[in-house]
Amino acid sequence: MSDDEHPYTLQRETDTDHVFWADTVADRVLERDPDEPIVIKGGISPSGVPHLGNVNELLRGYFVAEVLRERGHEVRQVFTADDRDPLRGLPRTLCDLEGNLVDLGEVDAGALGRNLGAPYTDIPDPFGCCDSYGEHFSTIIADSADAVDVPIELLSNTDLYESGELEDVTRFVLDNRERAREVLTEYQDKVDDDYVPFNPICEECGKVTETVTSVDTEGETPTVEYECTDMDAGDQTIDGCGHEGTATLREGKMPWRFEWPAQWQVLGVDFEPFGKDHAEGSWPSGQDVARNVLEIEPPVPMVYEWFTLDGEPFSSSAGNVILVSDVLELLEPEVLRYFFAKDPAKARDFSIERLDQLVDEFDRLEAIYFDEIDADEDETAFAKRVYPLVMDGATDSGGPESASENAEGPSEERIRLPYTFAAVLGMTEDPDLREEIARREGHIPEDAPEWAVEAALERVERARNWARRTENEFDYELKRGEIPDHDFDEATEDALAELADFIEEGHDPDEIQGEIFEIARRHDVDVGEFFGAGYRLFFDEDQGPKLGSFLAKVDQAFVVGRLRRER
Repeated sequence: MSDDEHPYTLQRETDTDHVFWADTVADRVLERDPDEPIVIKGGISPSGVPHLGNVNELLRGYFVAEVLRERGHEVRQVFTADDRDPLRGLPRTLCDLEGNLVDLGEVDAGALGRNLGAPYTDIPDPFGCCDSYGEHFSTIIADSADAVDVPIELLSNTDLYESGELEDVTRFVLDNRERAREVLTEYQDKVDDDYVPFNPICEECGKVTETVTSVDTEGETPTVEYECTDMDAGDQTIDGCGHEGTATLREGKMPWRFEWPAQWQVLGVDFEPFGKDHAEGSWPSGQDVARNVLEIEPPVPMVYEWFTLDGEPFSSSAGNVILVSDVLELLEPEVLRYFFAKDPAKARDFSIERLDQLVDEFDRLEAIYFDEIDADEDETAFAKRVYPLVMDGATDSGGPESASENAEGPSEERIRLPYTFAAVLGMTEDPDLREEIARREGHIPEDAPEWAVEAALERVERARNWARRTENEFDYELKRGEIPDHDFDEATEDALAELADFIEEGHDPDEIQGEIFEIARRHDVDVGEFFGAGYRLFFDEDQGPKLGSFLAKVDQAFVVGRLRRER
């Protein structure tokens, strides 16, 4: 298998000077001299919650599309919803159009239970808001693409069958079913002499059946005869109704191993990224079917590694999922796009707990791009190449240019508040006070344009949402307006005054945290009670965040004044 055909091409040694993986893929696509528009495809079966992991194909394809557009090519990015697939089991978790996760018991579960074996687009929407189950989840996918500014054409597989766009290729596969059967035997054990690569939809019960008894492709409207038999679905069996009938090629679907290559042919696909499950399963059979049944060349492939969520695999049933809409309440779209700009050949973890580290990485990339900090040659080259692609479209998604009528593209006047500092600002509700603290701490220059200030402060709400979601040390309400009621003994007051002096001298978080213990010891104050005194003064609570880190991040004048009970 040549590098051009191998799905793991990015993991193999390549002779390329490119610092960005999408440039390497674009080279391989253009080596084939494709027709215009160049077609980039992704796809999903709407079988459960469309979560952040599903964005892989959207953004991997997008970056290649953008590189090709840079080079002057017309590009069409399509995304197929494989919504004619049958529902094979009841999901434990669903989500509404706003991205709220719900248990199956909170919706019309009967709409699903009564329709096991039926295509997604023939099943009523259990939320009652869309025309079908398939349309409900396709809408969420389309909304996710919009949220990260990826312009896709979302295509329904059901529409492709019913409109007749897949009819000719389906007829061709059936006319060559002996060859199709021979190819498939290399990848599946249970392929007998009666196997037919078409699954009709029973006109009686509406379920997809796998038993075709005869094929007639001679007439103007090709048809198949079928019997509605039982379907194996994992560890359960979906009962067929036994009906015997006739279906046209628009009233059913091909099995996935033939349907995927058929999509390549009908849509003229030139490049498709996919997860390693397909790389090790469907891709080998897909290219075999493409060449030896359909007699076409498969597209340029690229496998991406999956990533985990807080160290665990994405799992709707276990509740370990996060939607794009949720993520964009925590960070800017351009930061999320940066995550997907990283090398797709490497497995990564998307950690909500450590989201501040991802934001810090992006801020560093941005600073390198504007020559504000030093970096080595490789890091600089990557920043110069990738940052404009990551920022493309940010004006439509709340990025730093959105508030500026005149800004075009990335702006050196933009302001990024450090994420954890933004979380500290989120401890107060007062927007004027947030800006005052940010200016006093030097994060907002005196001559900053108004649009840049507004955009910078938008990060505060996102960081505040992060603190609340993770219940971390910033998930507290700072009592800034007045000193909370308190009653300290003389030793505690003296200890607080000494801590104020220490902080006024200027020390880092670890030094302050360590000094809190030492000061309590020197004044013979119980350490727990001393921490409690700090929490009382700043939060009117008996407990709170790691005190040293918090005191180091809030503006020094306020901290010192509050510890002295002066403000």
